Amino acid sequence: MSDTTSGRGSVGHLFQLLRDGAPRTRAELAKSTGLARSTIAARVDMLMSMGLVAPVADGVSTGGRPPSQFALNPAARLVIAADLGASHATVAITDLTGAILAEHSDTLAISDGPVTVLTWLVENAARMLDDAGRAASDIAAVGIGLPGPVEFSTGQPVNPPIMPGWDRFDVPGWVRQHFDAPVLVDNDVNISALGERAVAWPVREHLLFVKVATGIGAGIVSEGRLQRGAQGIAGDVGHVRIARGADIPCTCGNSGCLEALASGPALARTLRDQGLDAQTGSDVVDLVKSGNLTAIQAVRQAGRDIGEMLTVAVSLLNPSVIVIGGSMARVGEHLIAGVREIVYTRSTPLATEHLSVAQSSVGSHAAVVGASLLAVQYALSPEGIAAFTPATA
Repeated sequence: MSDTTSGRGSVGHLFQLLRDGAPRTRAELAKSTGLARSTIAARVDMLMSMGLVAPVADGVSTGGRPPSQFALNPAARLVIAADLGASHATVAITDLTGAILAEHSDTLAISDGPVTVLTWLVENAARMLDDAGRAASDIAAVGIGLPGPVEFSTGQPVNPPIMPGWDRFDVPGWVRQHFDAPVLVDNDVNISALGERAVAWPVREHLLFVKVATGIGAGIVSEGRLQRGAQGIAGDVGHVRIARGADIPCTCGNSGCLEALASGPALARTLRDQGLDAQTGSDVVDLVKSGNLTAIQAVRQAGRDIGEMLTVAVSLLNPSVIVIGGSMARVGEHLIAGVREIVYTRSTPLATEHLSVAQSSVGSHAAVVGASLLAVQYALSPEGIAAFTPATA
């Protein structure tokens, strides 16, 4: 690949200086990069021909002709972002800042299989593109979140427990048959962590996002970067053993797992055992919101169980914020109170001195925002820019 498209001083590297949206002149770019003015002019012309940067209001003149300024053109390319959950699906079209331009959601079971679910994705994305008057060639990248373990390097689900037919399915390869663009696939909790941090906690470098829904998982952001671990399963906390649940069986084959105690289905089972009509996690939420004391106490205990796991995470990772999200977070402060009760009393004072434990403020949108960011970050990276820079550049 030509040095004009990758490496220091390349088009991709130069673009990194412009992607923050701040206007700069050729002279400022030359000073920042150390490149000759003639080289900067050629690189800027290339980026303009690609539509990635555009001229903006002229800079302040020091005499003579005012210098031209250039900045990121967010509408130059588009991104497809999809959040595919256990029983729901959302797909959106965003610009290069991650702003959602169009969005569509449906009730859709991930257990219907990859072809059915991904066909839904590409058909709705194509329809929204058509409605916006844009072409498939405008897509810079596709970001997808799945509700199970994902090998990030290949984008393939690996032994996902609630996704029959998905194991080792080539998601990127299938999607690229319809959109000729890079396809990035990750676990839905990981992308939720990205979305939550970007929208609600942009200045926090160390964040732990805990999703409590049908299952329980965590997304880890450290030094501002998502941490996936060696096999991509960092944050798989739902099957951490909790002392209180020693005799409670879990679907994973073990007993005493956090998920068997504190997930939506587990809470519904607990309430049914106490004579309440709770078939799903949503029923539990409704009972709590109606003021049912038994349901409130069960949710508070679930928060304590989650807090027990988090005390270990606080010592290992030292986050500055823990965000509780997922469908069960809709119960509000009752769950959060149980988490705080254990985390603040059992963690060291130094670890909790500046620690915030908060409910997700982005809610169900966190995953689709994160999927967009995943795609945008790649599309605007030097490698991503090089991928659609003309080979003759």
